[in-house]
Amino acid sequence: MVAPPVADPEPGVELLPAPDPAARSARAERLRKVCVGVVITAVSVSVLVVLLFLAAWRNDYLIESDKGETTGEVLSAGRLRSAVMYVTPDGVTHNPKVGVLYPTNLTAGERINVEYSRADPDLVRVAGRDVRVAVLPALSVLAVTWALTLPALWLLMRAATGSMSVRPIFDPASYRRRVPGGRDRSD
Repeated sequence: MVAPPVADPEPGVELLPAPDPAARSARAERLRKVCVGVVITAVSVSVLVVLLFLAAWRNDYLIESDKGETTGEVLSAGRLRSAVMYVTPDGVTHNPKVGVLYPTNLTAGERINVEYSRADPDLVRVAGRDVRVAVLPALSVLAVTWALTLPALWLLMRAATGSMSVRPIFDPASYRRRVPGGRDRSD
C-alpha cells in the first residue's frame, strides 16, 4: 500500500510519498550484497596477484638452487610469452612448452643468455632477470584494484545507509517533485 502524499504548507508544492520501509530495507540489502561482491572481487584479484608473485619467486628459487647457464635462441617473441630453444651441456636440446620466464623486450631470432634449473631444464629464464621484474606490475594491479574498489564501496555504503550527501543520487524517491505553478522546495 502506498502512503498518500504528505501535505505541504505551501500551496502548489506536493512532496513524493515517504518510501516504504520494506522497500528501503530490500534496497539496502541489495546494496549490501553488491558491496560484498565488490569486496570478494577485489580480494580475489589481490590474492591472485600475490600468488603469481610467489610463483615467480618460487621459480627463481628453484633455478638459483641448481642453476645452469647457456645461450639460447628466441623462436617466437610475445609480450607475455616467448619461446626459446637452447642446448644444455649434455647435448640435449630443450624447447620449454611454457616458454621463458620474464620474456619482455625479446625479438624472434635473437640469441640470449638463459639460466635454467638443472633439475628441471624446462624451467628457464632470461639471464639477469628475476622476480624483481614482477614487482612493479604486481603493485600496479593491486593499486588500481583498490583505487577502484574503495571509492565504489564508499558510495555503495553511503547509499545503503541513506546518507543525505549521496542519497539523492541513488534514491529517486528523495527528490522533490515540482507541481506546475509551484516552486521547488528544499529542506
